[in-house]
Amino acid sequence: MSLFKRGNTYWVRFTSSTGKRIRESARTTDKQQAQEYHDRLKARYWRMGQLGDQPRRTWQEAVVRWLEDTDYKRDHAKDIGKLKWLDQFFRKCYLDEIKRDLIDHVARLKKAEASPSTANRYMALIRPF
Repeated sequence: MSLFKRGNTYWVRFTSSTGKRIRESARTTDKQQAQEYHDRLKARYWRMGQLGDQPRRTWQEAVVRWLEDTDYKRDHAKDIGKLKWLDQFFRKCYLDEIKRDLIDHVARLKKAEASPSTANRYMALIRPF
């Protein structure tokens, strides 16, 4: 069965269309809510496997992954400071919501408080995103 109880909490278990085994908590004690969570999760994995949909990523997730991937850089500590400053503008955004207009607005703000070369260094940090 794809829905089971562990203690008082319901859990979801199924194999996605790509063959990946999914087992995770539904974080609820209500069977109806757990079934709804299961159905949504299974549909999302089906869309990713069959239609090539990509999951939406947040700015925070991208920053964490980028910091993990670039911990070898000599100026890693400086990058952390730059990302903290940028976080005030992008904290609540999904990556697909960050448009060129917003990036240009942030660049103008940075140029107003620092030199153009410093603003360029900050913007160079987010260009790969």
